[in-house]
Amino acid sequence: MEDSQLKPARILVVDDDDEHASTLQRLLAREGLEATVAHGAEEALKLARAEEFDLILTDLVMSGMSGLDLMRALTDAKVATDVILMTAFGTVEVAVEAMRSGAYDFVVKPIKRATLLKAMDRALAARRLRAENQRLRAELDELRRGRQLVGDAPLFRRALQLATQTSASEATVLLRGESGTGKELFARHIHACSRRAKGPFIAVNCASLPESLVESELFGHEAGAFTGATHRRAGWLELAHGGTLLLDEVGEIPLAMQVKLLRFIQEGTLTRVGGRQALSVQVRIVAATHRNLEEMVKAGEFREDLYFRLNVIPIIVPPLRSRAEDIPLLVNRFVTLHAAQAGRPVPRVTPAAMERLSAYGWPGNVRELENAMERAVVLDQDGRLDLDDLPEVVSEAAPEGAGLHFSIGTTLAEAERRLILATLAYTTGDKAAAAEILGLGRRTVYRKLEEYGKADSDDVMLKTPERE
Repeated sequence: MEDSQLKPARILVVDDDDEHASTLQRLLAREGLEATVAHGAEEALKLARAEEFDLILTDLVMSGMSGLDLMRALTDAKVATDVILMTAFGTVEVAVEAMRSGAYDFVVKPIKRATLLKAMDRALAARRLRAENQRLRAELDELRRGRQLVGDAPLFRRALQLATQTSASEATVLLRGESGTGKELFARHIHACSRRAKGPFIAVNCASLPESLVESELFGHEAGAFTGATHRRAGWLELAHGGTLLLDEVGEIPLAMQVKLLRFIQEGTLTRVGGRQALSVQVRIVAATHRNLEEMVKAGEFREDLYFRLNVIPIIVPPLRSRAEDIPLLVNRFVTLHAAQAGRPVPRVTPAAMERLSAYGWPGNVRELENAMERAVVLDQDGRLDLDDLPEVVSEAAPEGAGLHFSIGTTLAEAERRLILATLAYTTGDKAAAAEILGLGRRTVYRKLEEYGKADSDDVMLKTPERE
């Protein structure tokens, strides 16, 4: 068959009629397929458990176990191979019922070669499509996990180390930093590394809650508690039981509700609006804000006692402008992620574009950078992301701002490591070009990368087509 999905598939033929089974085996062999024959459902079940087949072709009516019984037994044994049933005219209704039970298709005896091969071709195509979708989903999940906390700058690494260390405790964490720096990703990292990782993670943006509904949203309410409360509703604190609750923009919580939140943090109990029963809820609180809570305390806009309860472990998430050396790493991650989401090849970021991306101040931080790269990937037409693919405000940024900055106390070895990795990211993974820029031999670059444990890691850069 032309453009067939059949080769090189392994087929299990199940039929207690030896002559018919042999005929099918010869037919499939002429198609270049490996066909194994089971002379009954019991034998087929043993084979399917012991070996992997791409497709099972079984007779419906057999002595002992029927084809339908075999399907049920395969399901119980967690064998996920698709099944095509062979049936006589008088049992078509049974075959249709079998398809409702999970069979992929059926063919009617006497079997015609073309009909059988087309049915097999469709089944195998569907199997390969499912496998490809699973692979792509796994790759996309991996990219998402990898992109969440990407960075090598000292400030970023210190913040990440602190977040990882504090995840083992139950202490309240206050994430501070500008909008778009990735505070929620840090909160998710803390949750994922904690003993509560199997519990829920719930993020609540306090700034989006109407002031009149803040108490109901956080603490829940009983039926009849207020107009429109037609049934009992659990609040976000209760829903996060056993897990972690992120209170994003915690500085926006009204003063009246701050008292109740403080009491919950101290006592671990809450009462729904309109309720009388105190409920014990075990949840870890992680708060986040871009506002200066100290100034809010002085202005009487935020309770000092709540501030101290939230600020047990403060973590400052640095703005992107203070970790400019991480921009090439983030650019490569976002380009790869959004190309995968769009089902497109990964475009190459030109050195000129990377220079401007590194020079721009990114007032919207990592969120703004990701949005810019998503836009560039979507609008790309030639597989190259150049200056004209960037937002105008970025493409017109002065290139003089790009570069690495080292704080006092940085060791020579650390400075060398950061310079090599940043240059490699700048060349989008081209080691020869990085060596030329640095004035080093290519072997020296490879040796250094091996020392850093980054020789083949996409944590440093993503492989891209060779530079033109």
